Amino acid sequence: MSINIRRMDMNAEGFDQQLDQLLAWESVSDTKVNSIVDEVIARVRSEGDAALVEYTNRFDRTSASSMQDLELGQARLQQALDGLPADQREALEVAAQRVRDYHQRQKGESWQYTEADGTMLGQKITPMDRVGIYVPGGKAAYPSSVLMNAIPAHVAGVDEIIMVVPTPDGVLNELVLAAAALAGVNRVFTLGGAQAVAALAYGTQTVPRVDKIVGPGNIFVATAKRAVFGTVGIDMIAGPSEILVICDGQTDPDWIAMDLFSQAEHDEDAQSILICPDADYLDQVEASINKLLPTMERREIIEVSLENRAALIQVNDLEQAAELNNRIAPEHLELSVEDPEALLPSIRHAGAIFMGRFTAEALGDYCAGPNHVLPTSGTARFSSPLGVYDFQKRSSLIMFSHDGASETGKVASVLARGESLTAHARSAEYRIKD
Repeated sequence: MSINIRRMDMNAEGFDQQLDQLLAWESVSDTKVNSIVDEVIARVRSEGDAALVEYTNRFDRTSASSMQDLELGQARLQQALDGLPADQREALEVAAQRVRDYHQRQKGESWQYTEADGTMLGQKITPMDRVGIYVPGGKAAYPSSVLMNAIPAHVAGVDEIIMVVPTPDGVLNELVLAAAALAGVNRVFTLGGAQAVAALAYGTQTVPRVDKIVGPGNIFVATAKRAVFGTVGIDMIAGPSEILVICDGQTDPDWIAMDLFSQAEHDEDAQSILICPDADYLDQVEASINKLLPTMERREIIEVSLENRAALIQVNDLEQAAELNNRIAPEHLELSVEDPEALLPSIRHAGAIFMGRFTAEALGDYCAGPNHVLPTSGTARFSSPLGVYDFQKRSSLIMFSHDGASETGKVASVLARGESLTAHARSAEYRIKD
């Protein structure tokens, strides 16, 4: 049985409307979810630890009697790392080092300069004091998510990194705990859902309040992050995972089919799109999809994702493919072409760009080095991957000399009086030399 994947032609009538329908996604939320999240946040704010224990026992089917039962110490994290099979530990350590090496290059430095009259201007870079990392638990247990969220914060110089991870039925994921040990996480609480977000945002008797919350979660987590934004910073409201592949028709079609599967297997709402000038090649990839799908462990999820949200799109040439990419602004972009560097200047919007036939997007998910926390749902038009810069603040430095204050004060006076802000003007005028 073959699956029905949407075929589209960029030059066909009605393409724009088809594309809009294909891309349409409302990530958060409905009134029922909002109501539940609001109630959870209110209870955590008013009852603190007691609410966390009750919610965790109810939703994760645990039997904690106090918050002491819901915190894991550094010794437990190290135990998880030490207990890993050798191949898993080596892979995790290699991935962690590659992520750390890449993010070291993002670290911002303070700077300043002095003008001719002695006035100094500059920028001071300061890490955040404390951040919270949300890590999915249960079936969706991702040690890679720990590395990608915690290591940039650690490189930035954040003093304290707090991780929350739900443990349904009390089951701990040893790889996740080991990743926390490698990534520099300071404290771990086995909390999840909106209650974990509320605890990080407002603090409880045990969970310290943080300055920023990052990391993926379900619709309740995403809704809670949106609700507490402003009290704390957040990374983004993430939609389903996406991949867009631009191919010249020369890559093995089985490779491309599997690249599309690599996003589709995340969940039924994930999106996989292939753009190519060669209609015959699109047929080949579709044949590969139907040949390989029965071999996939997550076949049912992939099938729903491909039927509902995937597309094989024909264009005139690679430049038109790049133009279409810029309209879509995907989370992941693969340039599976002979000369990806030649096409790169035409690419304006993408979370991460995987260049060449050998660069599978899956490498970026785990161990390439760049962050896999990326803007989704077209937000790559104005957003960037998570990085060290997300955990650093910038403060402007301004120190006028007497001469500088006098001359610049004259400018400020004129502008302030033009805005009828007399106190502003007089404040500047006091510093003007007679």
